[in-house]
Amino acid sequence: MLKLLLLIPVAAVVWKVYKLTRDPHNAPLRSVTLCLLSAVLSYPLAMPGGASGIDAVAGHGTAKLIQNVLLLLTVYFLMCFYLYSADGHAARRRARREAVVVAFVAVSIIVAAESVPNEVFAGSFSTADMTIPQIAFFYGGAGLYLMYALGVAGWWTRQYARMSRRPHATGLWMAAIGLAAMAVACAVRAVFVAIRWTGGTVPQPLMAGVAFLLVVSILLFVAGVTYAGARARITSLALWLRHRRDHRRLTPLWQLLSEAYPENVLRLASPALRDRWRARGVHRRYHRRIVECRDGLVDISPYLVGKAEDTEVLELDPGELAERLRQAVTTMGKGALSPRQAVPLAMPQGDDREADVRQLIAVSDALRMSA
Repeated sequence: MLKLLLLIPVAAVVWKVYKLTRDPHNAPLRSVTLCLLSAVLSYPLAMPGGASGIDAVAGHGTAKLIQNVLLLLTVYFLMCFYLYSADGHAARRRARREAVVVAFVAVSIIVAAESVPNEVFAGSFSTADMTIPQIAFFYGGAGLYLMYALGVAGWWTRQYARMSRRPHATGLWMAAIGLAAMAVACAVRAVFVAIRWTGGTVPQPLMAGVAFLLVVSILLFVAGVTYAGARARITSLALWLRHRRDHRRLTPLWQLLSEAYPENVLRLASPALRDRWRARGVHRRYHRRIVECRDGLVDISPYLVGKAEDTEVLELDPGELAERLRQAVTTMGKGALSPRQAVPLAMPQGDDREADVRQLIAVSDALRMSA
């Protein structure tokens, strides 16, 4: 289950990196990409296997130290995202000031960690000896900065969520709740540090609950940041699947008309490999097939009218139209000449393109059923 949950932030990083390659000068996008990347890199260090591997090589506490520095960078880049999004030209100067603050905090906790023996960091937050001032400062200093940065970012996210519309507003509210929960968790952990520094104790279930809240809030934040993009991808996939399905459903009608009028089949204007590859896309083949079917119906329409019929608009249900199409193709195969000019077919029930496509699919389905 944990591995499945980790796929969410990893997929988010991959998606943001892809977007950044297409727009490398986008400062807000670069900030949020670095934010997500720092968060994802800190995850393995929080796992027992990852932490023990690094500690075995570099000494106890190294994984914990790197993890906390990465978390500091995560919230710093998150603040930069809002700065570049809101402050415009003043963002660079403000981001530099915030960089000085986060660098000071990072150097301070590194100095605190290096000033005590490595064995002191052998445990976790719940088992660390907070009566040692350096340990208390290590956890308390980092926690207070995280609380500050997450609180500011959560406030900005809430402001943007109130000004936005769905689906962006939904994702922003998810991110705002996640940031607020992370800030609360960091504040509670800072209180725990203060209690334990003075010699008090905190129940283990309470500390485990706060740790679980922190993990869930991070996942909620990442899900909120990627919600709008993921929803757009899902909608695009649904449209791709529908066009692919409708393209196949139009096959019987298209085959019948393309055999009668092969000149209506659209050809590539350029033999270039790139153009041929793009032409094989589902959406292009779908729209091309609709045009070819409509052109074929216009050409064959004179053969659909009986000798006794004299109508300006031919109105037929899909089943009857399918039967007349087969008869018309047979008549053309015998060399019969067109009896008149093109006859307009009845318009679909609706003035949009989808209604026209539904009519073509109904005729094609009728051809398939009668085959």
